Amino acid sequence: MAHHKLIFDEDFEEPYTLIAIHCSEEAYKMAYLMNQHLNLRLKRKPTDLDFSTEGLLITFPLYNFEDVHKYTHFYLIANKCKSVEASLQSSGGLFAEMVSEKSTVHYLLPEFKKVDYVLKIYSDFETVPLRKFLSEINEIKQVISAYTLEMDNIKSKNNLILD
Repeated sequence: MAHHKLIFDEDFEEPYTLIAIHCSEEAYKMAYLMNQHLNLRLKRKPTDLDFSTEGLLITFPLYNFEDVHKYTHFYLIANKCKSVEASLQSSGGLFAEMVSEKSTVHYLLPEFKKVDYVLKIYSDFETVPLRKFLSEINEIKQVISAYTLEMDNIKSKNNLILD
């Protein structure tokens, strides 16, 4: 009996570009600065990007803009999320209850812990001049640096599924 083996080499990943941004500003301020300098219209989505791990709900602010004339989608996502866990401890006395807080930092892309924001650009046609776009991001005074991320270095690609 003959065995047939099907080889499926098609890669159905959508082509997108990732830009890492180092900036210490809050997410809303970063979106505002990019709107001002890059002529984008990033708006915060009504629902954030959320993950549930270890019983905690971790949310990352998500801003998006769809340029219908150039068939391009822009997504600005914070890479860091701080969660504070409070615990009540009692030492037996009447007023001896203490509240201790434990702060932990979670990352959207754990392999890039120093990156503050990730800009995902998805375009049906190669309409975004990437070098010019990167230089305009780097010209923003509050941005420390911006560069493209290689897709081969990203292990947690599933975290970048936004729709």
